[in-house]
Amino acid sequence: MKTSKMLSVLFIAILLLSACSEPNKSGRKVASFSFTDQNGKPFGTDQLAEKVWIADFIFTNCKTVCTPMTRKMSDLQTTFKEEDVEVEFVTFTVDPDSDTPQVLKEYIGQFSADESNWHLLTGYSQEAIEKIALNQFQTIVQKPDASGQFIHGSNFYIIDQKGYIVNEYSYMQESFEEQILDEVKRLVK
Repeated sequence: MKTSKMLSVLFIAILLLSACSEPNKSGRKVASFSFTDQNGKPFGTDQLAEKVWIADFIFTNCKTVCTPMTRKMSDLQTTFKEEDVEVEFVTFTVDPDSDTPQVLKEYIGQFSADESNWHLLTGYSQEAIEKIALNQFQTIVQKPDASGQFIHGSNFYIIDQKGYIVNEYSYMQESFEEQILDEVKRLVK
């Protein structure tokens, strides 16, 4: 009896340990996509394969959270470069009808001179971005009929090398930048 109990305990321990060593796949997997970036070039999951990336949702005519969010994304880009950590940045516009590649190019120029790892995306319909936000990132994007402003989430999403969303952070959290830096460093090891 003692031997069978010991084997059972050992078997359970091995299962638990092997489960702990598996990569974190509890997040949602981002479906394959290809859109148009601020340079008018196709950009999507093919270019992001095997890379860690950070995503957010903004629009260039925003009168509230988008400018501070984009400033934070620029700060993150600078921090990761200084720390020599390779990460991609992806910003989805929630106003694809107005935010053309040229508009996005002018917009990013206000925040960063380095576009090598930061892609602002457009080239999809309003309905498509609303579905992507809801189904992939579990956040809301809505275009109210009575306003030129859009309703959208203000989180930053960390996506791992296999395309899984592993975490999300509010840019308004006091230590959000440190948390993102730590999490991305852990992923790129």
